[in-house]
Amino acid sequence: MIAFGSPPAAVGGSAGAQDYPRAVNGVNVNRDETALERATVDSIGPGIVDCALYAEGTRQGGQVPLDVAWETARDAGDGFVWIGLYEPTTEQFEAVSTEFGLHPLAVEDAVNAHQRAKLEIYGDIAFAVFKTVRYVDPEELIEVGEVMVFLGPKFVVTVRHGKAGSLASVRRQLEANPDMLRAGPSAVLHAVVDHIVDGYGTAAEGLGNDIDDAEFSVFDSARARDDQVTERLYTLKREVLEFRRAVRPLAEPLGRIVRGDVPQVDPRTIEYFRDVEDHLLRAAEHADWFAELLTGTLGANMAQIQSRENADMRKITAWVAIASANTLIVGIYGQNFVYMPELQWKYGYPLMLTLMLVISVCMYRGFKRNHWF
Repeated sequence: MIAFGSPPAAVGGSAGAQDYPRAVNGVNVNRDETALERATVDSIGPGIVDCALYAEGTRQGGQVPLDVAWETARDAGDGFVWIGLYEPTTEQFEAVSTEFGLHPLAVEDAVNAHQRAKLEIYGDIAFAVFKTVRYVDPEELIEVGEVMVFLGPKFVVTVRHGKAGSLASVRRQLEANPDMLRAGPSAVLHAVVDHIVDGYGTAAEGLGNDIDDAEFSVFDSARARDDQVTERLYTLKREVLEFRRAVRPLAEPLGRIVRGDVPQVDPRTIEYFRDVEDHLLRAAEHADWFAELLTGTLGANMAQIQSRENADMRKITAWVAIASANTLIVGIYGQNFVYMPELQWKYGYPLMLTLMLVISVCMYRGFKRNHWF
């Protein structure tokens, strides 16, 4: 979304980037970042995907043990440590929370997940929760995950839940930009939020394409009678609401950062957060628009269904009326009275059949003229 400074032509040009393994336990980095995180989860410490020390805008070495990284970061002038975790248990997170003095309530939220997007301040540590979104196009489903960020003076801890929003690429891209890394933990917070909001835009694009197709199918006579059209519209409406629940709550914490109400955020990065806020507001507007569009499309679809049902009822009523007229004549002549008109006339039977046919034709033409057929 934003380019900070002038990054090198390739990620490998940043210091420490050569320490990233191309494959870990047989898992290709570019093919499956989530699988990579699981493969490396025990290489540094229980539940820790990566632990890196940064100073003067560059990564110092490769993966560093947690206690060594923290001690070195405290002694370095502008150094900080970034620890990444993926779906840690309480026991796995205990070492991190103890090392950095994280608040127990924030730790509980980070481990259990299922939180709304929010930003809380615990002393000199900021704790933020962000919802990640991934749109699975073939199934037309929204997958929602979470990323929690602990932001301290010399450290940043990211905790990720769910398949969406892998941060491996965020770390590589940020390491390719030493100018921004010099801003410290705030640079990591921005890169994470920027990546998440970019995911909102990608999901909105996929949702928009499918909603347009569903709207077209409602007014397409060849597909309008398909019962799956209504089911698809309801499914998309549910996914849009899920998308909106993920996007909308982020506006408040991001607004606090942009206004400078979070002292843990470096003032030099606020202008970049403002750009992310603009993208977030656009994604939220898309979510609102999608919800309104689907509501109107569902209304049009239900109106078409009701119109077709009314047309079917008119046809049934018309045929019943035609049959009733003939039934009336047949019923009268089936009473077996002795004195009835034309009973002794040899043309009486053909006459009644002709009369019934004429009545049926006249009624049919009258109903058709009034668009009942």
